[in-house]
Amino acid sequence: MDQKKSKNLSPRIKVIQKLYNILMNPDSLVDYPKSQYKKFIKDVVTGTLERSELIEDQINSYLAEDINLAKTDKLLKIILFAAIFELMFKHNTPKKVIINEYLLASEHFLEKIQIGYLNAILDKISKELRKGD
Repeated sequence: MDQKKSKNLSPRIKVIQKLYNILMNPDSLVDYPKSQYKKFIKDVVTGTLERSELIEDQINSYLAEDINLAKTDKLLKIILFAAIFELMFKHNTPKKVIINEYLLASEHFLEKIQIGYLNAILDKISKELRKGD
């Protein structure tokens, strides 16, 4: 990917890439190149990792009938966790924006049917996590 295109990537694509890299290479050093979204990317990546058990508990409490995390594709799970982290802790961002941004970002990583599944899951859990929105 050329330098110009990589600078225009959605910060959520970068979040997904960083989380995937950490999951696949746990001993690697994570760097956050200079970008206008550096703080946001770092916050979401570290927050998702630090609160992964809490996020998993939320998923299991609201979606136990809909998803089996042990059998879920790693990339789908990464995207789901990052989106749920934002829904839980980034209250300045409307839930529709979070969902839409992750659905757009997921087009780079997932099949159409998985994106539909992700949409349904995020829609359902966002209604529980953000009842006031």
